[in-house]
Amino acid sequence: MTPVNNDNHYFQNLKKCYTNNMKVNENILISSLTTMRLGGPARYVIEAETPRDVADAYGFARTFNLPVFILGYGANTIGHDEGFNGVIIINRMRGISEQNATWAGDGSEGVPAERQATWGGVEPAGPAQQDPSSGIRLKIMGGEYWDNVVEYACNKGLTGIEALSKIPSLAGAAPVQNIGAYGQEIADTLVSIDVYDNATGTFRTLTHDELGFSYRHSIMNTSEPNRYFVISITLELHTGQMKRPFYNSIEAYLEEHNLTDTSPAGIRAVVSAIRADKLPDPTTIPSSGSFFKNIYLSEADAETAESKGIPVRRGHDGIKINSAWLIEKCHLKGKLIHGFRINEKAPLVLINESAKSYQDLNQARAKIINKVYDKFGYWLEQEPVEIQ
Repeated sequence: MTPVNNDNHYFQNLKKCYTNNMKVNENILISSLTTMRLGGPARYVIEAETPRDVADAYGFARTFNLPVFILGYGANTIGHDEGFNGVIIINRMRGISEQNATWAGDGSEGVPAERQATWGGVEPAGPAQQDPSSGIRLKIMGGEYWDNVVEYACNKGLTGIEALSKIPSLAGAAPVQNIGAYGQEIADTLVSIDVYDNATGTFRTLTHDELGFSYRHSIMNTSEPNRYFVISITLELHTGQMKRPFYNSIEAYLEEHNLTDTSPAGIRAVVSAIRADKLPDPTTIPSSGSFFKNIYLSEADAETAESKGIPVRRGHDGIKINSAWLIEKCHLKGKLIHGFRINEKAPLVLINESAKSYQDLNQARAKIINKVYDKFGYWLEQEPVEIQ
């Protein structure tokens, strides 16, 4: 990592112009910012508390010709041993407000004043106005913890994101990879996002159709990575319940515990219980959630897979093979590989028990991918992004 030239007075004075009003940290270990606990030092980490901070952070990076990486909760991100000789920006803007609330957060019933959505004095493009009868819209600041959003919606009887409970993420990161679970994904309810566009140096609004959503993808992690910093997101939710059939694990839990409550709050409770039983808490056990993506198929490919005895799930979110099943059938479940334990209850999860380097991860990943390919002919794709 290239050190800062502390003898350059011009550099230091110019730096002060940017950093006086922003939270700028230097030489922070990426392992301390990400839940897999890997990664060397990041040269700068800027905590953006207002949209103006975001614009200034990008200006700072441009001035000193440094790359930018946008970091959310850190649960879907892997660091490299050499660190990152650039600027990591973390969204610290929090708040939830309901439809018809002003940009300053007025009218956000039930949300404490200090957490109401606010643009910090920067004028946005403005939200699209909709007939309230079409649903209830929530505007959520990008630094809000995602599970707070789900809890808020479920407490109001709103359906659309209850199956996304307990996903470790910030709201602004949710549309980047189109988070999803148990048959729901954020693309189902997202109306628009308000962003800072680094290419033009302006704030703008992107609609659902402009984001190019697909399974775990949007333009923000494919064709336009690091171009847009999400200031806020707008979701449209409705009163009601998820439609059956639910995922097998949800149906099984309801039956096993003799539960009939399938309201948003009821499904949230079920999903939360399932995740608590199967998935390690990344804040206490180093991991990064589902490390491998499921495999999506065409109908013809699905029929071929079924002819080989591979179970295929057909749902409104597409036709897919559960990659966890493939890993399990390779007899890898519970194995310790180069310091990473393949989770016994959820084989898509890798737990960092003793790995110290990215090379450890690289070797463990390669062994798992090759085993699955050799046995079934499918290549597994990694879900977490990497800071590099």
